[in-house]
Amino acid sequence: MEAKNHTALSQFLLLGLSEDPKLQPFLFGLFLSMYLVTVLGNLLIILTVSSDAHLHTPMYFFLSNLSLVDICFISTTVPKMLVNIHTQSKDISYIECLTQTYFFTILVGVDNFLLTIMAYDRFVAICHPLNYTVIMNPQLCVLLVLMSWLITFWVSLIHILLVKRLTFSIGTEIPHFFCELAELLKVTSSDTFINNLFVYVATALLGVFPVTGILYSYSQIISSLLRMSSVKKKYKAFSTCASHLCVVSLFCGTALGVYLSSALTHSSQEIVLASVMYTVVTPMLNPFIYSLRNKDIKGALRRLHSRTV
Repeated sequence: MEAKNHTALSQFLLLGLSEDPKLQPFLFGLFLSMYLVTVLGNLLIILTVSSDAHLHTPMYFFLSNLSLVDICFISTTVPKMLVNIHTQSKDISYIECLTQTYFFTILVGVDNFLLTIMAYDRFVAICHPLNYTVIMNPQLCVLLVLMSWLITFWVSLIHILLVKRLTFSIGTEIPHFFCELAELLKVTSSDTFINNLFVYVATALLGVFPVTGILYSYSQIISSLLRMSSVKKKYKAFSTCASHLCVVSLFCGTALGVYLSSALTHSSQEIVLASVMYTVVTPMLNPFIYSLRNKDIKGALRRLHSRTV
């Protein structure tokens, strides 16, 4: 096939989750349901936080931003997959593919940073409660979120500029349901040394540093909890971290599973299934985790329901 770099005629073929025609209606219904639940659940969290004055705090400001990112996160991959299943097509254009990769990389990075910021927020609230309102002032909260977006914006842009140097063939098959950066680097016929080098740098910046920040914050929180004499205070402090810990464990655990699967197995099907966990399942479960394990959210939801009725 004739190799093309960046031309309007270039296209890829997304192989998706399964090529079995009998499974397509089931997959369409399943992922459409999961997408709608994710969008509606996260929109409800945003509406609840914005409409209830009791939740106008840094913790819930970051939570509403996380919900917004989760909506955008799942919207970069699932709608295109649903269109392809419905039309029985595997095509995705070169521009669409790069756009999907660009926004997916941004949103993964912002998700990591927000989880780190939320861990830092809990660290300040538990370890420095008297200075909490001074440290976590509105200006700092907005600045932290903006910095997360700016850093990931530039990192993702560099990734895309490096990918545009690569050569692809028309109709190149990607054994995935969306254009992931790692999969693009596998199917190119060009040398990817520089791309892989920057992937390691970006992984350290967007992955290792945030996880290190989360671990440090919780090590300080645990140390502070051990020094508390009151069991009631310990339980109250830990309960404010429980939902965040569940989300961090789910997101980081499934994302780590994807990369371990990629490193330890050559089965693209296993990698794709692992990717579904952190790209689709995790954003869907986040609203349930925060609403079911958080008394403030449950109270705000009841007040919102009462006003609506």
